[in-house]
Amino acid sequence: MNRRERLMATLRGDPVDRPGVCFYEINGLDERPDWDDQFNVYSDPSWLPAIELARDRTDRIPMRPMAFKGAPPSTPHVFAKVESWMEGGSRFTRRTIQAGARELTSLERRDPGVNTTWTLEPLLKGPEDAEAYAALPIPQFEIEADPTRVLATEAQLGDTGIVMLNFADPICMVAPLFELGEYTVVARTEPALFHRMLERALEFLLPLVEATSAALPGRLWRVVGPEYATSPFLPPSLFREYVVRYDTPIVQAILRHGGYPRVHCHGRLKDVLDDIVGMGTMGLDPVEPPPQGDVELAYVRERYGKQMALFGNIEASDIENLPTPQFAKKVERALREGTQGEGRGFVLLPSACPYGRKLTDLALANYRTMVELTEKWA
Repeated sequence: MNRRERLMATLRGDPVDRPGVCFYEINGLDERPDWDDQFNVYSDPSWLPAIELARDRTDRIPMRPMAFKGAPPSTPHVFAKVESWMEGGSRFTRRTIQAGARELTSLERRDPGVNTTWTLEPLLKGPEDAEAYAALPIPQFEIEADPTRVLATEAQLGDTGIVMLNFADPICMVAPLFELGEYTVVARTEPALFHRMLERALEFLLPLVEATSAALPGRLWRVVGPEYATSPFLPPSLFREYVVRYDTPIVQAILRHGGYPRVHCHGRLKDVLDDIVGMGTMGLDPVEPPPQGDVELAYVRERYGKQMALFGNIEASDIENLPTPQFAKKVERALREGTQGEGRGFVLLPSACPYGRKLTDLALANYRTMVELTEKWA
């Protein structure tokens, strides 16, 4: 069974020769170790063995965004101005939106040694900004999906993996516009306003999902954002209000064209698993174990494994910090719990990947352990 066949059988719930193993963002295709750019952490030689390992021996799942002819905006707003500059070795980006009489601004920083972007100033500082934002008209554009990049990636992968279409759901479009604490206050105390913002995001997003799903049927999708409405941020009742209500039509649009919607949700899942499954979800990641999460993989497999393929449940922090003999025990437990009993398939997957410029020898050894133990698993 080749790697593509294994992943597709995992999604369908068909028999497989062994579980899959994937390094999540590291896939041996998108990293460019030969690209000498100060913000490309993968140019450091320490990353090359992990990149080659991902390319040659993992079940690869590179992520691709939805794409359209005419390049519509990726968010339901248009920035009036975008300014970038270098300062102290870091790159700063300021974005500005004119929302009626209010000028909304955000500020981000990207450091050369870390593969992430820090938000220094959120776009929305409070309910007044949110009211102005919610009143903005949604940009209008012709919607014609362009599958060219996805098809090209599939051709590059051949039989070594599958492409996963990746997008932010309505709450993932709205929540990060605030500072995290302010988001939870607005979501709890201003439900009518928060619903207007989510409705606006869904109005923008759903036609894009519909068009992409029709143009690229039968693919794996990653729906990012539901964790913003899990405990301790919000109670389960608001998960149903802010996630189920708005993600269900998205999930159904994917299902209508034979796709496999996979929900990406960190943290505490136990109180919302019924809601996640009830939307029609066919995959879940990363099913984090305690203490990061609040439910064991065996529990999820036993109760929901027939409805969903499971991806997890290795913590990225364990890849970086656990001595390899202890890490191997966690891998073996995940493989055992993820495959026991009846259900769809399981893919051994970390919750994220290291984001520093140097990959340690310990992290590399633990990545190798993931592959070696999975390849031996019957």
